[in-house]
Amino acid sequence: MKGKKMDIKALAQKYNDFLITQRRWFHQHPEVSEKEFETSKRIKEELDKLGVAWRPCGLETGVLATIKGAHPGKTILLRGDIDALTVQEETGYEFASCNPGVMHACGHDCHISMLLTAAAMLNEIKDELHGTVVLAFQPAEEVATGAKSMIEQGCLDGVDAAFGMHVWSDFEGGKVAVRTGAAMASGDRFDIEVIGKGGHGAAPHQCVDAAVISAAIVQNLQTGVSREINPVDTAVITVGTINAGTRWNVVAGSATLTGTTRCFNRDVRDYFPTFIERVATQTAHAMRGDAKVTYTKLVPPTINDAALADMVRGSAKKVMGQDCLYDYPVTMGGEDFAYYQEKVPGVMVMLGIRSEACDAVYPQHSGHYKVDESALIKGALLHTQVAYDFLNGK
Repeated sequence: MKGKKMDIKALAQKYNDFLITQRRWFHQHPEVSEKEFETSKRIKEELDKLGVAWRPCGLETGVLATIKGAHPGKTILLRGDIDALTVQEETGYEFASCNPGVMHACGHDCHISMLLTAAAMLNEIKDELHGTVVLAFQPAEEVATGAKSMIEQGCLDGVDAAFGMHVWSDFEGGKVAVRTGAAMASGDRFDIEVIGKGGHGAAPHQCVDAAVISAAIVQNLQTGVSREINPVDTAVITVGTINAGTRWNVVAGSATLTGTTRCFNRDVRDYFPTFIERVATQTAHAMRGDAKVTYTKLVPPTINDAALADMVRGSAKKVMGQDCLYDYPVTMGGEDFAYYQEKVPGVMVMLGIRSEACDAVYPQHSGHYKVDESALIKGALLHTQVAYDFLNGK
């Protein structure tokens, strides 16, 4: 870097212990979506200690911090989600969750600590920055309400680009995956209420069997992927639950089905609600019953901006080495970071945290989920470098 060169090694050495301390505190004190009150309080306290300005933003627990550079310029948003999962922890950590049945089993404790550490680093070098960094400590990613709320409350006002990072257990610590275009799928939910007519199991001709209708709906829904969606467009329709019946010798008079859809194409996403409505109702009518469908859009597909992705790859090589990039395939998992990308160019990357040496080999959402803590400082440095390069045109 030119001018008053940012010293990456010095920043890493100075703030690594701070990052680990923060990560372990947040890991020990997980809170579920939309209830991250102590988490939010701790974030605000740490920002105050750093001398970084913040304001409430997003539901009741979101925090939006701002670091203004010494020179005018563009604005970039860095995002870290802060909520935990209803998972019983089984890691054996000394700093394991003190909240029974709640665990940071998806690495959001890492996201908070990396972003706080980036705040410390960026605040230290703000005299070098040509523009503004906004840091979004976002609640409720797991229920897809946090990003929308932060946007509604102005987190993207004046913002030119957004950058997000997710720790990932599928590849080794210190590597980073930066995809161009589709990175993660949309994730929506549907609920189907099947209405039949109950009766004695010995007289099905006097009934309208909601269980049989449900089975037919499940099978017919698969024709959407196999026969109606273009084969080059990846798509998933999954029925996750079926509840019908009360007794072994009674024909079910009603049933409920719940499921999810996934895709990368926004047109396919718009197709799903009408398709599911048509299949569910017409299948039920053909079998003398009825069906009501509720379709809930949760998160759009995560589509990474090409130019910004190229810049991020360059930033990653500066702080993590020339061989840091990992070619990770698209995933059908969803991320509400996609809502930011609908408003401004954005990139979501995956940071590897897998390591057999520290037993960090379990998948996201596992009660045994662990991370390679030595990789986290690289995540904080990447946040910092991306902001620096975007604002300073490097």
